[in-house]
Amino acid sequence: MIDFNNIQNIYFLGVGGIGMSALARYASFQGKTVAGYDLTETQLTRQLESEGITIHYKEDINQLPGHFTRDNTLVVRTPAVPASHSELRYFAGKGYQIIKRSELLGFLTLGKKCIAVAGTHGKTSVSVMTTLLLKQSGINAGAFLGGISRNFNSNMVLDDSPDSIIVVEADEFDRSFLQLHPTMAVITSADADHLDIYGKHEKMLEAYNQFASQVSENGIVLFKKEIMGLNPQPGRKCYTYSIKEAADFYARHIRIFDGAYHFDFIAPGMIISNVCMEYPGRVNVENMVAAMALALMAGADPVLLKKSVREYKGVERRFDIRFKNNNLVFIDDYAHHPNELKPTIMSVKELYPGKKVLGVFQPHLYTRTRDFADGFAESLDLLDEIILLDIYPAREVPIPGINSEMILKKMINNNKSLCPLDNALNEIKKREFDVLLTMGAGNIDSLAEPLCEYFSKQKF
Repeated sequence: MIDFNNIQNIYFLGVGGIGMSALARYASFQGKTVAGYDLTETQLTRQLESEGITIHYKEDINQLPGHFTRDNTLVVRTPAVPASHSELRYFAGKGYQIIKRSELLGFLTLGKKCIAVAGTHGKTSVSVMTTLLLKQSGINAGAFLGGISRNFNSNMVLDDSPDSIIVVEADEFDRSFLQLHPTMAVITSADADHLDIYGKHEKMLEAYNQFASQVSENGIVLFKKEIMGLNPQPGRKCYTYSIKEAADFYARHIRIFDGAYHFDFIAPGMIISNVCMEYPGRVNVENMVAAMALALMAGADPVLLKKSVREYKGVERRFDIRFKNNNLVFIDDYAHHPNELKPTIMSVKELYPGKKVLGVFQPHLYTRTRDFADGFAESLDLLDEIILLDIYPAREVPIPGINSEMILKKMINNNKSLCPLDNALNEIKKREFDVLLTMGAGNIDSLAEPLCEYFSKQKF
């Protein structure tokens, strides 16, 4: 059991992770002394340091704060930190209390009003949208987010009101979401993924159904209607949402005017007409339908809800328009699964019909590349031209024979090439295109600033 009130210090192993950093920020706001380790210095870790969190980047037990003793310190680790990590071994050997990130999140939300957003994709956008809609509708809400919200300029939204709703992302990796017992939950997608953890898609669906069963009695479970293999949960109110077909909540008459999406939001016994979402991407219309449904069922006023949709400014690296002028658009996106790539690319094609789209994609994980190479090839074939980068390994070691070339060989699009990340900027400068779309969950985002700087200096 975590005795959070009596813990003086919290040490985060992998503090620069997007989920870990939100918890680190929360702990710091709660008056804890926070420190941590991460492999790489980033803009996010620099921000954490500016907020008073001590971070080092070399695996070294001698850099651990001397006053972080076994009796006054909680150690939080991310699954990405291997068991062989010297600092983790040190803490274990000295008898420190060590928990996973998901355990801390589960503890902080236990017994509170909690909206948990699960799904292989869409979690971050729906979480941010839901938080914004609640707060703009006058409902107290805090959040632990998996991305940097442009509305809140953070991945953590603080609200200590006694009646506050906490919005969290429910991560299926490592079965982390089974630490949560929310009052409301949504499942945005359940495509096969993380098969290195689950083995088979069926086992993953079992975990999603177990997650849904952990929603509190008389709580609410919202499913995307098109998902197969999810079961209604006894004792819970179950609803569906969609933008493709009639569901309990759905979007009707979707159209684009001046780059903004307009649609009618249909709910049980209610229609909110001509909702305007100025943030681009049809995929985000679907996400917004889920968020509107959650906010409405949490008590949001329909009039304020409609007004709030227009305020959504997006999330860093989620259909993130980084540069735009009359001749060129540059969009950066976190998509790293075939079923994320396809709607992202199709949304770009819908927004910019007749424009040449150059895609740059960095595969994420050897196992994901191995398991879904056919799907990646099919999705990437939708682009006019594609540059494939090397696989970003993240927590994995290389698998013999698994590389980006295996995706390239399966593609029927002839306008394709391979390129290492460190040469991608030069390759992009050589190409002619109207829209540039960079995609991936690794370090492909390091291209964004140099590209924006380059484009801003060009004479078109």
